[in-house]
Formats: sequence, C-alpha cells, structure tokens
Amino acid sequence: MSQTATSQEELKKLVAQAALNYVIPGEYLGVGTGSTVNQFIDALAASAIVIKGAVSSSLASTARMQALGIPVVDLAQVERMSVYIDGADEIDPKGCMVKGGGAALTREKIVAAQADQFVCIADASKRVEVLGAFPLPVETIPMAAPEIMRRFKAMGAVATLRNTGGQPLVTDNGQFLLDVKGLSITDPLGFENAVSQWPGVVTVGVFAHQHAHVCLLGTTQGVQTIVY
Repeated sequence: MSQTATSQEELKKLVAQAALNYVIPGEYLGVGTGSTVNQFIDALAASAIVIKGAVSSSLASTARMQALGIPVVDLAQVERMSVYIDGADEIDPKGCMVKGGGAALTREKIVAAQADQFVCIADASKRVEVLGAFPLPVETIPMAAPEIMRRFKAMGAVATLRNTGGQPLVTDNGQFLLDVKGLSITDPLGFENAVSQWPGVVTVGVFAHQHAHVCLLGTTQGVQTIVY
C-alpha cells in the first residue's frame, strides 16, 4: 500500500473514532455505507457503547455489523434516530454532499431523513468548494436509463452506466446506477429538486435536503469539526 493510501486510511480511522462521541447509548443509530463507515462500525464494535439497535443503509453494512455483534433493526421498527453517521464522496462549505460511490445512495437518503442529526465522517480530500468533480451517482429504473443519459448529455455532462463484471451493477433495490461526469453543481438544492423530478430517477446522489449537520474531517493536523 502506498504512503498516501496509508495516510488516508489513518485519517479514516481518526474520524471513525471521533464519531463515537456522537453515538447516544441506549438509542437507535443510523449507519451508512463505505470504507470510512466500515472503520466506524469496527470502532463501535470495539467500544463499550450499548445501543438499542442500528438502522443500516445497505446489505454490506448490515452484514458487517451483524458479524461484529451489533444489533441491526429494520427501519420500519424505528420512528426516529438521534444520529445518522455516514461518509461522503464530496462535501461543500454548506454541508451539501455527493454520495453514492458505494451504490447505497437511496437507502442512505431514506435513513438520513429519519435522523435528527447527520454526522458526516470524511478525510480532507472529500472537501470541495463546488460539488461535481466526483462522478455523480444517479439511481434509475433500468428502462429509463437511456433517456436520463440523454438528458444529462443535453446539459453538457456525460452519464455512463456503472458496470461490475461486465454487467450493469444492480443496486440493493434492483435498479441501475449512472455515474455523471462534467457537472458543476453550484445550486445543490435546486439541482437535487430538478433531477429528482425526471421520470425514472429513483434517487440523485446530491444530498442537499439531507445535508450534513456536522462534518468530522480528517486532516494531517487531526480531526476538524465543522458545524453547519
């Protein structure tokens, strides 16, 4: 592993550990998906914190938590969660994010909407001034994918179907994912509202409605806490 990758992994561990301070014992906890969240799950399992249960945003996170003895409950059993902890592919100065690199954006947005607070855990490379450098994930109904790709092309962007093993990636919800390059999202809320209305779009990976309330940002100087 390269020195850069090692440093990034260390930053992920730092923010994962810091996120434990936001977990309220005896309450339900929302848990996201991705490599940084995996570090958080490991830290939670190793801690002495006892929670009522975790609501998971993906099958992968569910499997990891269950393997480590963390109780996982279905969202239907939970009216509210005190906090939702998840990573981001990008986060801007107002706490708006691009998410979905791990293909779980729809469930992440659903779980985040039922939490009182969204705590984003990320390394410093995810902090951007304007969203769009990272390819924007958009979950779509399969039959609508070609038309949605054409709509993005008309905006001057390029949307490609995410593949795995030579076949279209199928999400936990049975849908396709597009990754969109060439965007500069200066109005995240307006963009999220507009694209969400396109027929066939299940979820757009801009999190402006469900923006972060706190970001624990891993930097070479330690964990920086940013409140929005």
